[in-house]
Amino acid sequence: MKKEGNLGSKFDEFIKIVKTYITKKEDIELIKKAYVFAKNQHFGIKRMTGEPYIDHPLSVALILTEIDADTATLCAGLLHDVLEDTDVSKETLISEFTEEIANLVDGVTKINRLNFDGNLESSAMVATQRKILVGLCEDVRVIIIKLADRLHNMRTLWVHTEAKQKEKAKETLEILTPIAHRLGMNKIKSELEDLSLRYLKPKEYYAIVEQLNQSKVERDNAVEEMKNSVSKLLKDNKIKFEIKGRAKSIYSIYKKLEKGRRFSDIYDLLALRVLVNTEQECYKTLGIIHSKYRPIPKRFKDYISMPKDNMYQSLHTTVFGDFGYLFEIQIRTYDMDEVAERGIASHWAYKENSGDGKSLMKNSMEKKLQFFRSIIELNTDEEKDEDFINSVKEDIFNETIYVFTPSGDVIELPNGATPIDFAYKVHTKIGDKMVGAIVNNNIVSLDYELKNNDIVKINTNQNSFGPSREWLNIAHTNHAKNKIKNFFNKIEKNSNLKLGEELLEKELRKRKIPNNEFLSNENIAKLLEIYKFKEFNDLLVSIGNNNLQVGAVINSILEENRETKEEIILRNKVNAVVEKAHIKNDILVEGVDDIKVNLAFCCNPVPEDRIVGYITKGSGITVHRAMCPNVKELEERTIDVKWNKQPDKKYPTNIIIHALKSEDLLLKIIAKTTKSNVSVKSINTYANAEDNVYEITVLVETKTDLVKFMNDLRQMKNIIDVERLIK
Repeated sequence: MKKEGNLGSKFDEFIKIVKTYITKKEDIELIKKAYVFAKNQHFGIKRMTGEPYIDHPLSVALILTEIDADTATLCAGLLHDVLEDTDVSKETLISEFTEEIANLVDGVTKINRLNFDGNLESSAMVATQRKILVGLCEDVRVIIIKLADRLHNMRTLWVHTEAKQKEKAKETLEILTPIAHRLGMNKIKSELEDLSLRYLKPKEYYAIVEQLNQSKVERDNAVEEMKNSVSKLLKDNKIKFEIKGRAKSIYSIYKKLEKGRRFSDIYDLLALRVLVNTEQECYKTLGIIHSKYRPIPKRFKDYISMPKDNMYQSLHTTVFGDFGYLFEIQIRTYDMDEVAERGIASHWAYKENSGDGKSLMKNSMEKKLQFFRSIIELNTDEEKDEDFINSVKEDIFNETIYVFTPSGDVIELPNGATPIDFAYKVHTKIGDKMVGAIVNNNIVSLDYELKNNDIVKINTNQNSFGPSREWLNIAHTNHAKNKIKNFFNKIEKNSNLKLGEELLEKELRKRKIPNNEFLSNENIAKLLEIYKFKEFNDLLVSIGNNNLQVGAVINSILEENRETKEEIILRNKVNAVVEKAHIKNDILVEGVDDIKVNLAFCCNPVPEDRIVGYITKGSGITVHRAMCPNVKELEERTIDVKWNKQPDKKYPTNIIIHALKSEDLLLKIIAKTTKSNVSVKSINTYANAEDNVYEITVLVETKTDLVKFMNDLRQMKNIIDVERLIK
């Protein structure tokens, strides 16, 4: 361990800030320990800016203090790069610090290992969005650290090439800022947006800056006059308040100019924010201001009674101020202001002496994360990648509408949502039992497109069978569609489960085998191992839907299935014409009809591979690559098979890539797939001190496509070797 030396003035400043809200001595010592540990691990390394590397994690931790981050989060902020950039293991972090801190660092590392991609349709984007959202679901602090990490990197983005600047700015704007917005972290979101615009569109950015600078003195004077006038008004009415001018972000000005607005017509360039103690005083303050300053019609918004999904609350009004200037005035309590600036982070800290503080913190987090949980539910339903992407786009990036339940609760939905989407957003049971909808006291059809401020009542009937399959064509949100699919999948599964039980019992009776004797714990364990199921019910479902033959299942335990290759062929002949081939799962098996055919997982053959069939006990024929060592010594149980000449789908196979460590290499590998008619299904990364090993499952139509892709990879810089994997 290297000597810690002088901790430095910047660290002293950091600790001074930390002590303003963290007072336990042991917490302060743990934070100091994290800093020294990180400093020693990054010793001798410099950033491209020329500063010691430790300046980056320390800057990240300083950003986290702006939202009163707790001890574990500050430690993780200081340590967030040690797993990725040094030889430190997660186990070492657990022993040196805590499992909580190690898990946070590990979560950030997992996100960083997959490069973000501004192209939302790419497979890399799918994986990245999953990592982000799953990280949010498990512990929101992971993404908060990531946001702080990205903010500091954006502040020093000037050191990179123009191409790199634009790439990072684009992915920040398209991926991270919408999530910061959903978490209500407005301060971080605004700075990320402004910095992204600065590098993405520097001409537009500096044009706005110049216009703001030209009018700065005039605007400052106008704001000061208005502040004094409103302050006197509130003092005369005995309202305790704090008032301040509010700067309009450059990015928000840009978005309004982009829509065709003139700079002089942007109402909220001149803005005030009034903070009071209570919600009642918010409305009283609004009335007092309106009594003197005439409001602009349709510019009033009440986000107190109708909070945004990210819990933002405030009153917004635009008035004709002094000297004819237009002012946007926001009125909120101090607590609301905390939430508006920090979002979810405003509720994570808990008082040291509060016995139930942790539970309060957890409840608040749970409420704010409900939105993300609705997306995470898709992960359990085995949805296609495009469905997942559509859901992320729909629920994060699209414009939203706000509608009401009859009791006045606000429901946020994307534009185009229907009563079906509303019902499933409220509760799955309401959606499943829905029989009709009433909007604004009028009966509407289920394909009615909801509008802002609609009051929606869902009529339900407990005796209703459930949703109609036609609703899949009416529902707008992937969340609702997914719930409808789940309903029918569950019914089908239950039906197949019951049928599977009946078929198994019938076959056991036929063979005069006692039910309880066959279904012993030992036999069930064997069956689960043979057929690779986690639950016995899953095996019964597979029998019920005819994926497994009940006789074969019983034989696999009784070891009665000793059929030879010739016997299987004879049993499966439809007629005497043995020359006629039968197509099953894109595989041609000479003289065999209606037999289950599987592709071997060990070697994952693809069309154009030389293949051989292996006759398994009770599970049909498993197709291997001819060179697969797992069938080399089993010639007596093999059978001739060949590919259908017109495959119509992609097949999975595994490749191993050995590569030197290189920034963005994984993204470049994935980019190669688009030129080779290859798709990436999954990626596992195994990191060593000097190189990385990537195990990638790819989907290909033919061996030709696979070979072209592998050859393209071998030509890439930093790629050592590429080979197909046989397990």
